[in-house]
Amino acid sequence: MQRRPGRLRRFFRRGLIAAALILILAGLGAAGLLWASLPPCAGRIGLPGLSAPVEVVEDSHGIPRITARTEADAARALGWLHARDRLFQMELMRRNASGRLAEIAGPAALRLDRFHRTLGLRQRAEADYEALPPDTRAVLEAYAEGVNAWIGARGRLAAPEFLALGVPEPWQPAHSLLWAKTMGLWLSNNWRTELDRARLAALLPPARLAELWPADDSPGRPDGAAERQAALEPGLLKPGLLEPGRMARLAAALPRFPEDAPLPNVASNAWALAPARSASGGALLASDPHLGFQAPILWYLARIELPGGRFLAGATAPGVPFMVIGRNESLAWGFTTTHSDTQDLFIERLSGAEGYETPDGPRPFTVREERIAVRGQEEQVLRVRETRHGPVISDLEGSPADGTVLAVQMANLEPGDSAAAGLLALNRAGDLATARAAAARITAPPQNLMVAEAAGGIAMYLTGRTPLRRAGDGSLPAPGWDGSHDWAGFLPFDALPHAERPAGGALVNANNRVQPEGAEPYLGRDWHGDWRFRRIHGLLAQRGRHTPQDQAAIQQDATSLFAREVLPVLLALPRPGGPAGVARDLLLGWEGEMAVDRPQPLIFNAWWKLAARMALAHGGVPEGGWPPTAEFLRFVLHPDGRGAHWCRPAAEAGAPRPAPEFAPGGACAALAAAALTEAVEALVARFGPDPAAWRWGDAHEVRFEHPLLRFLPGLGGWTAIALPTPGDGETVNRGGMDGGFRHVHGPGLRAVFDLATPDGAWAVIATGQSGHPLSRHWGDQAPLWAGQGAEGARLLRLGVVPEQAGGQFTLVPGGATGE
Repeated sequence: MQRRPGRLRRFFRRGLIAAALILILAGLGAAGLLWASLPPCAGRIGLPGLSAPVEVVEDSHGIPRITARTEADAARALGWLHARDRLFQMELMRRNASGRLAEIAGPAALRLDRFHRTLGLRQRAEADYEALPPDTRAVLEAYAEGVNAWIGARGRLAAPEFLALGVPEPWQPAHSLLWAKTMGLWLSNNWRTELDRARLAALLPPARLAELWPADDSPGRPDGAAERQAALEPGLLKPGLLEPGRMARLAAALPRFPEDAPLPNVASNAWALAPARSASGGALLASDPHLGFQAPILWYLARIELPGGRFLAGATAPGVPFMVIGRNESLAWGFTTTHSDTQDLFIERLSGAEGYETPDGPRPFTVREERIAVRGQEEQVLRVRETRHGPVISDLEGSPADGTVLAVQMANLEPGDSAAAGLLALNRAGDLATARAAAARITAPPQNLMVAEAAGGIAMYLTGRTPLRRAGDGSLPAPGWDGSHDWAGFLPFDALPHAERPAGGALVNANNRVQPEGAEPYLGRDWHGDWRFRRIHGLLAQRGRHTPQDQAAIQQDATSLFAREVLPVLLALPRPGGPAGVARDLLLGWEGEMAVDRPQPLIFNAWWKLAARMALAHGGVPEGGWPPTAEFLRFVLHPDGRGAHWCRPAAEAGAPRPAPEFAPGGACAALAAAALTEAVEALVARFGPDPAAWRWGDAHEVRFEHPLLRFLPGLGGWTAIALPTPGDGETVNRGGMDGGFRHVHGPGLRAVFDLATPDGAWAVIATGQSGHPLSRHWGDQAPLWAGQGAEGARLLRLGVVPEQAGGQFTLVPGGATGE
């Protein structure tokens, strides 16, 4: 009996050892599966549908050079490569657009799923696919064959995420159109501005409502010309049509960036220089699109060689078989968002339980039922109603209708979207004339297409369908029952303000207005500030003839003209005491450079955002009712006093003013001083008592994170790519932020093209080519992108690589023949 405790100890010890061995074996098994899911680095691989072998050679950063006999073979190979490196990213894209994220992410994705199901992106993509010309469908089908060859050969090992999720579904050709549907939705987001205005219409007088996004009086035109005309007056919402509380609940039911929406609605720089401005004698084009950050980044670099000297080089988007931003042997192209108004909200009057009023009498809703699977919960059923204008977006809010509903009409959701055919035509274009014809076929989203040809011409063409309104300016919801504000078709392509062969030899766009204010045709009333646009023009003017390296340096510029514009108000204040005085002294002589190793960017960005929020509060705007924008603060602090009434609380608007608004003791000076003191107090609490020791890079950090692994303890931090970054929301090197200072939006791609030589293609992406966290190409371009090496930020030459630099594949017709 005395020996039993020893037996028990041995029993438990053996049990613990067995459990430890099981855990070790399980860990080794999991590690083995993860290792097995890494893509092959070389081999001879069978690919069904090929007409001839395709050679793939990768450089040291995993950027492939594809040599194919036909366009279709190149699309198959690109589909295989995209699936090999980015299949889970492609899976998330199609699930997001189809409203199927909750199947794998659970209830957290329901808000996004319900939104996309209501808009019907999947149904519209499928209808558009059937209407595409045969040659475009053939490329999409070949690409899908390449994707499915990878899925069929690898199963659950197609990407590490599918070890848990199961074998991915086959890729359908129409799935590639979902990428453009998503981009069209988030890069053309004016209807959300209309909704925010509608929420505030009952709280603010019309004049103040219009000033939340002040009329733009900047030069605007892409060639830098200074002509402009009278400002447009905003349309006004009739009181009582929409109940403010319901509008607030609807806004809460919609996805928001960066919480659960992948793309914000402000993006990009692009410019082109004629040969007379180029050191090489060839036209130059630079493009850096600004989108939301994630790991991996949206872009995938590639070069494709075809017979007869034909080639494509630049940035593709996984899920799409076309070169989105790039060049061929004769033409280079890039995009920026136009921000023309191509979406409207309509208030529809109900007619009975299942109908609504129209100019021709009552009409029944078009109704469909969407069944949404939710991981870990019961399936949800969503009833979607559509009117003649579009889907009833107010149904997402969920409360009973009060006699009206709100429908949204979007040009990017209208039938006959031929954007895929237009992008394919652009890939094939050889001069400005064929580029212009291709631009006319890119029906969504509204973009500024910047092009440069080998023959020397440069141009900017506006893409996307822009509505012709019978009345109003589209700034607020309009009555839908009487047809008074209906769309009467779209503007003819040739009526849009394109620009070709400017006399000065330079075209620039940085989301600024693209035509003189008040000029026809009407594109919209809300335009972003022109600080990046003017800065690029100014930097281009500093040099007579430019090199590609000069363009890359301009893309890295982090000086804010907005800071230079509004700082005089702050610097004119009497010096405050304490840390606020030290912070104010640091701004003296500062030129607005948003550098990572300086405290001034942190002080300035904290101050101006708080000053804008204070001005909004003084004007009666509730917290969160309108974002504090640089455009608004510029208006408030304009030297001529045009917006100074926002510096005083609304209750004091009619009170006598003892001092000029900007003089010491004046309202704007008091607001600026109070914002500085309060902002510095918050910074002291976070970064310490000495403002001189603060560093912008400590606050303005970019963090590229896996969209799912970031939620898992340990794995999220292990897979994240974190870097200090320069710039802010108004610099050429864009550093768009969330509610604080974290860098969440900017140039995930930088590209420069020189048409003087076929090898003139350089680019870098913010993460790496691979979507596999164990791959050496998961984040190997991030240091180059951020400028962390001795050489600083630099671009990679595309497709010109030593034969043994990276992986080498031969894709051959037929089934798999080994790896």
